[in-house]
Amino acid sequence: MTTGFIILTIAISLLKVIIASPPTFVVEWLLGKFALHSKLSEESATVTLSGKRLEGEEKTQFIRMFNEATFFDKYNEYNLPASKTGTPFIIDVNTGKRGVTLSVYIYSGHADVFKHGKKKTVAYSLRSESLQVC
Repeated sequence: MTTGFIILTIAISLLKVIIASPPTFVVEWLLGKFALHSKLSEESATVTLSGKRLEGEEKTQFIRMFNEATFFDKYNEYNLPASKTGTPFIIDVNTGKRGVTLSVYIYSGHADVFKHGKKKTVAYSLRSESLQVC
C-alpha cells in the first residue's frame, strides 16, 4: 500500500512538472503550428515569379530573406490592402497533408503577404530591407 502511494505521488509530481514547464522543443512545435508568419524550408517550398520557377541560389536567397523578414501587421477583412500592384512571388508550401500558397507583393516600404489555405485567406504585412531589393 505504501509503495503504491509513493509511486503514485512521484508519477503525479512528474506529470505536474512536465505540464507546468514543457520542454523547449514541445513549446516551439506548438507555437509553430499556430504561427502566422512561419519559417520556410527550401525542400518544402516552390517559389515562382511570373510563371518562372526560381532555382538554386535565387531560391535560397529569397527564402532566407523571407524568413528574416519581421512580421509587422495582420490585416483583417476591414483593412485589406486596396490594390495588389506588381507581380507577386508565389510560394507553394507543402507541409504534411496541408498545402499553403503565399502571394508576396513587394513594395518600397513593406511586403504584403496573402496566405491562401484550404478554407481561408489571411493577409499580413512584413518589414524587410533585404526583400525590398528583389
